[in-house]
Amino acid sequence: MNTPTIAIVGRPNVGKSAIFNRMVGRRIAIVHDQPGVTRDRLSLHTRITDYEALVVDTGGIGSSLDDGFTKQVAREADIAMATADIIMLVCDCRDDLTPIDQNIAAMLHKSEVPVLLVLNKADNDKQDLNLGEFTDLGFNNYVFTSAAHGRGFDNLATKLNIMLKAIKAPKRQDDDVIDGNATPEDEPDRELVKANSPIRISIVGRPNAGKSSLVNAILKDERAIVSDIAGTTRDAIDIPYEREGKKFTLIDTAGMRPRAKRDTSVEVFSAMRSEKAIRRCDICLLIVDIAAGITQQDRRIASAIAKESKPCIVIVNKFDLYFPEGDMSARKEQAKEHVKEELFFLDYAPVAIVSAKEVTGLTHIFRSIEQVQEESQKMLGTGELNRLLSRIMEATPPPMNRSARKRLKLYYATTAVNEKYSSIPVPTYVLFVNDKRLLSDSYAQYLRNSIRSQIKASGVPIILSPRSRVR
Repeated sequence: MNTPTIAIVGRPNVGKSAIFNRMVGRRIAIVHDQPGVTRDRLSLHTRITDYEALVVDTGGIGSSLDDGFTKQVAREADIAMATADIIMLVCDCRDDLTPIDQNIAAMLHKSEVPVLLVLNKADNDKQDLNLGEFTDLGFNNYVFTSAAHGRGFDNLATKLNIMLKAIKAPKRQDDDVIDGNATPEDEPDRELVKANSPIRISIVGRPNAGKSSLVNAILKDERAIVSDIAGTTRDAIDIPYEREGKKFTLIDTAGMRPRAKRDTSVEVFSAMRSEKAIRRCDICLLIVDIAAGITQQDRRIASAIAKESKPCIVIVNKFDLYFPEGDMSARKEQAKEHVKEELFFLDYAPVAIVSAKEVTGLTHIFRSIEQVQEESQKMLGTGELNRLLSRIMEATPPPMNRSARKRLKLYYATTAVNEKYSSIPVPTYVLFVNDKRLLSDSYAQYLRNSIRSQIKASGVPIILSPRSRVR
């Protein structure tokens, strides 16, 4: 059977995201005292139950957000509840019962989906002595928890195991069951990959460049909330996706504004998640709004990708708004030249021209990803690399270092690659030289350009690692 889904619902600021993080064992969802932080649906496999299940975090229902997302957040919660096999209704046991709690409970009573009432924020024994007025909600199946302190999650797991067994959920095939009372781990920068691991695609860019629109166009579903308001997406959302038999994980990230303009702590956390998404992905899709042109922030994000030495494809979005009356071929060439000129330090990245709104160019994106993955496997052998570098350095010898009165000498070169952490491995060319300090930035760039001109490595950066000879 398909993996059952557990939806976490409730009004804002009752601790849904903190419970979600405990259940998946990772700090995925942003937890903050500010109501309405979560907007999109976040989903991941739970790691506290003995049965396979997908847990979904939703935005607060009935929130009075001041940025116009109330209806969209409620719609996301409705979708999660409509597709769920089990619903966890979360309430704050420290507060009085609210009309929003009662309205949500009334809505859940009309459905045939089993409901578990979770009374969160029971931080001490005095707060979980009795149900009190929460009996009015009409749910006999309940559990007290404290997501902040990890209390009650053994009981929560027991309750969920009984409910999952009743709906004949499949048993877990691994030993990756964690103690719900343990503190959630930070999302690792790198994860071990297997032969069938999906390609992790991080979709990054500045606010309002069209990242979530592109995700929805790929999925053919309104999975991520889209708005003209910059900063709509806040969490880095991992979304499983399969295309033509190949598995991918799309990571929709928050728009990255300059540090000086991040005016709330939530935005700071969102930017940190986006930066971590770059580090833990296999390939980055840098989304640029070609209608608005390449900005300084686009260059900053591109620089962050280059600094992390990540494979990359530049996605030119909103092409339908870019000189729409002009000749199509001329417009495409002009757009590509503009990107290459402005993002010259990301010259290894191919350019794909799309329109998320018009749902055009998506096939080109995945063809480019497939090409980048194939060419990343074609690494230079030791002999071939040494012969190539010899020809390159003979054509243009290294400059003399005036202070050291020496010239760089290359003794030997080899290729190193670590395929354990990425489905698209990036090779490192290790250069054994007389003194690595003699390799200037300009000559290193010359070597990279010369190597790239001789090999096919579209989308893959060329990393040089000089090492001084040990006497």
